[in-house]
Amino acid sequence: MKTEFDLIDKLFDQLFPIMRSITGPGIEKSLDIFKEYMPLEITKVSSGEKVYDWTVPKEWHYHDAKLIDSEGKIVCDSKENNLHLMNYSSPVDKEVDLEELQNHLHSIPNLPEAIPYVTSYYKKNWGFCISHNLREKLKRGNYKVKIDTEFVDGGVPFGECYINGDSKKEILLTSYLCHPSLANNELSGPLGLLLLYNRILKWDKRRFTYRFLLNPETIGSLCFLHKNGRELKENLVSGLTLTCIGGPSKTLNFKSTRIENSLINNVVNYKNKNIGMDVKVSLFDPQGGSDERQFCSPGFNLPMANISRTKYGEYDGYHNSLDNKEFMNLNNVIESVNSIERILKYMEVCGNPINQFPFGEVQLSKHDLYPNINSPLSRENSSDNVIDSREQLNRVLSILNLSDGTNSLIDISDKLKCSIDDCLSIIEILEKKDIIKYNTKIPTL
Repeated sequence: MKTEFDLIDKLFDQLFPIMRSITGPGIEKSLDIFKEYMPLEITKVSSGEKVYDWTVPKEWHYHDAKLIDSEGKIVCDSKENNLHLMNYSSPVDKEVDLEELQNHLHSIPNLPEAIPYVTSYYKKNWGFCISHNLREKLKRGNYKVKIDTEFVDGGVPFGECYINGDSKKEILLTSYLCHPSLANNELSGPLGLLLLYNRILKWDKRRFTYRFLLNPETIGSLCFLHKNGRELKENLVSGLTLTCIGGPSKTLNFKSTRIENSLINNVVNYKNKNIGMDVKVSLFDPQGGSDERQFCSPGFNLPMANISRTKYGEYDGYHNSLDNKEFMNLNNVIESVNSIERILKYMEVCGNPINQFPFGEVQLSKHDLYPNINSPLSRENSSDNVIDSREQLNRVLSILNLSDGTNSLIDISDKLKCSIDDCLSIIEILEKKDIIKYNTKIPTL
């Protein structure tokens, strides 16, 4: 039987060498690989279509790229490392001297062995990415530039699937799939997303519907919002963008949603404060991060957060060849998923419970929750009932009274000066009796 580690180890080795971009065969092949493990429905938004302030670009089809010096020696070859070619480079077949070539070379002086990852999606250009050590060794002379690429009409793809729950209200879990040959920054998020899909599918109960989304970063989430934005504004309760969840950092980083009082913000803050879950929390900031910036833009203002481990922009290998399998520990991806699953399970119950019999007190004995004989509560005469003490009776009555659709379970536990777990056993029994429900309309006369 394959373990989670075996699964993502195999997928990593399949996915890492693929020349991905925001469009084209690479990302489509990658989505097809994930489609073998989760029922993704692929949508493609056509080249040239206006998506808010953006225009969907033509597809980029890569075939080969080489830089050859005046002696016929290959300086760099995209077949050896696909980071060598600037992503979305235009086709080129010509000779240039070193001075002109330098304008199209990219390296990182302070990381002289690393090959940078560079893109030019929306402006035609070409370039090669090499280590700075190699760049400094280049000799004067003419260089042959051979870049075999093409731009064709096509579109931007994204893949989505659902796991249905008791309600149409949604939790959205998403990651991006568009960078070639990067580990923590690229593959950790999608691999974590697949593990979460498999785990949530096995849950005994789901109060929310879960939507899973894989897309090219930025333009892909915009295309997804263009198709689904209105539906999300109506149904989205909270969501998470997974990025960089496989690095060596000991703690997770949680960037809050733009909506301060969102369910996911409240859950993470509660768990940090009361359970000691080690997560560094920061406020929403549009200046960095990933696709949560599109979901949290003012027009949508959706409750989407971002979660990472070794954070984007804060490690030497970010966007260069040092971000490899050795740097990204697959066990850290699994550990991140463990923490995310715990957050999701708390979100399941920390929403606003609603008393289905709010007009007067609930007749608890009718629901086999209270002794029919009116005598002092004791374990002896109520061993078959949930209520076996005055303290428990008081807690049930308080939970029912506060379950008016305006209080979350976090609010209720705070008011009762107890933990969520103290309330949870009662909530779950009241749910089984259909006395309490989540994500329903408040009953009216």
